[in-house]
Amino acid sequence: MAKSIGKVRSHLVQNEKLLFELSTPGKVGYQLPALDVPEVAPEKALGGGQVRTEIEDFPEVSEVEVIRHFTRLSTWNYGIDLGLFPLGSCTMKYNPRINEAVARAEGLAWAHPYQPESLSQGAMEIIAVLERHLAEIFGHDAVTLQPAAGAHGEYTGIMLVRAYLESQGNPRKKVIVPDSAHGTNPATAIIAGYDVVTVKSNEHGMVDPAALAMAVDEDVAAMMITNPNTVGVFEENIVKICGILHAKGAQAYMDGANLNALVGIARPGDFGIDVLHSNLHKTFSTPHGGGGPGAGAVGVKAHLEPFLPEPRLKQAGEQWTWDYDRPQSIGRVRAYYGNFGVLVRALAYIMAHGGPGLKNATIDALLNANYIRARLKDRFKIAYDAPSMHECVFEDSVQEKQGARTGDIAKRLIDYGFHPYTVSFPLIVHGALMIEPTETEPKAELDAFCDALLAIASEVESNPETVKQAPEMTRTSRVDEVTAARKPVVRWKPVPR
Repeated sequence: MAKSIGKVRSHLVQNEKLLFELSTPGKVGYQLPALDVPEVAPEKALGGGQVRTEIEDFPEVSEVEVIRHFTRLSTWNYGIDLGLFPLGSCTMKYNPRINEAVARAEGLAWAHPYQPESLSQGAMEIIAVLERHLAEIFGHDAVTLQPAAGAHGEYTGIMLVRAYLESQGNPRKKVIVPDSAHGTNPATAIIAGYDVVTVKSNEHGMVDPAALAMAVDEDVAAMMITNPNTVGVFEENIVKICGILHAKGAQAYMDGANLNALVGIARPGDFGIDVLHSNLHKTFSTPHGGGGPGAGAVGVKAHLEPFLPEPRLKQAGEQWTWDYDRPQSIGRVRAYYGNFGVLVRALAYIMAHGGPGLKNATIDALLNANYIRARLKDRFKIAYDAPSMHECVFEDSVQEKQGARTGDIAKRLIDYGFHPYTVSFPLIVHGALMIEPTETEPKAELDAFCDALLAIASEVESNPETVKQAPEMTRTSRVDEVTAARKPVVRWKPVPR
């Protein structure tokens, strides 16, 4: 451990050598009996095209060295089971193991989407119950679970808006997106065939109703708003914002990526939100990262329900069935009925907590974020003078004057054994440090994380070069990220001995 890190607690960071560097001539990792048949060269036995020759000095290691090497490497796979994952805007919370146990129940894990309805009643009941619970949480009249992820849910939501407006005779031309929005919001609007109009945030990091009123006309189809927004601030004028949109016949769409700050306390439908998506793999704890799978449930008010993706569940007596007779539906947005295993996990999370438990989880998320804000605000500048919700966003203006930027601080954080926060996002914050601890982190972990950042702040003051050279505890320190992206090296080349 580097002396500059001092007594700040750190998670274990290994500095493992390559197998090539562990190699010693003559070592083998297996024992075989002597041949009782004539020896044949590999090229002759397998064919020359099947034998690799480009790896020089192929590593020669023992079995125990191989086992220890790959076991140590496995500890490099930083995950929520190891420590705090403070990525803001992502909600990387701990996934209770009961979720996994339920999702792996044999009758669910081995269910096939082509099973007849008579053999799928349990799975269909799970979908129906989850839709009902989410509708209550959202404050909406109906929910579809078909979208495969958050951005996919966004696309579905805006396509629902388009279909509804077309049924009124005019799909309109524009979608308003605040400058603090997730990057997927304007992308979604464009893919759905709309022009994007940007509305700037005010000094508190919120949408200014007066500026919005000037931007909304009869060509606006919807506004895509995140609440709490991407600077971790609640849009306190949300009811007024929805009223401005509705007065012009436009729809209010909410990006529910930050729903972790509202569940059990406030319902978007009660604000006037017509449609929203929720990342079930964020708010309701299903697996997140590594390519998914995710789930992007979409909730709607009654006037949008006829346009939801088909098929829809319906009950015929005591049996569940799929309803394909939906002439106004936007059609399928995904094969089958959604990422079912993720849906099972989300329902397990909701039912295990119950209403009071979900509310408590939200309160804990708010408490944790504000605790971090309180501990760091004297050393790092808070981005906006407004109350923080489930995440807090700082800027690096103080540290920049002392010689280090947010990327330097994030890399130094690796030396302290923590995964970095979200760097340089949202873009409207100068050198953003975006931190979301979620509700699952204990105070000791939050203190260790804050201690690390405070120690780094002191390092920046006294010796910024130490921070600018970080990380020093990893095998590779500063990487030329531009060259790595443009000219990736994907083959190992041996170093001459």
